[in-house]
Amino acid sequence: MTFTSRLAAVALASLLVTGTAFAQTAAPAAKTDTAATVPDKKVTKERSAESLECSKQADAKGLKGKERKKFRRECKKEAKAGSAAAAPAAPAADKK
Repeated sequence: MTFTSRLAAVALASLLVTGTAFAQTAAPAAKTDTAATVPDKKVTKERSAESLECSKQADAKGLKGKERKKFRRECKKEAKAGSAAAAPAAPAADKK
């Protein structure tokens, strides 16, 4: 037998041996229901009334991109400031 034929025989034998070795590996564990334990990445928060109103105003003005974000940020800030100023006045009106 020549060297190249021996080398070919060894290569063929190693392929057969590794094929059976990979075929006998343990089966992967069954996947459990991880959806219940791992929260979705796209969990949506409930939007406040101020946020929805500011979005409607931005839509009416046709704002997009950075201008829209800036407008909504300022609008929500004003809405929160307005509701915070109105909140203390209401309980004072109830007292007699």
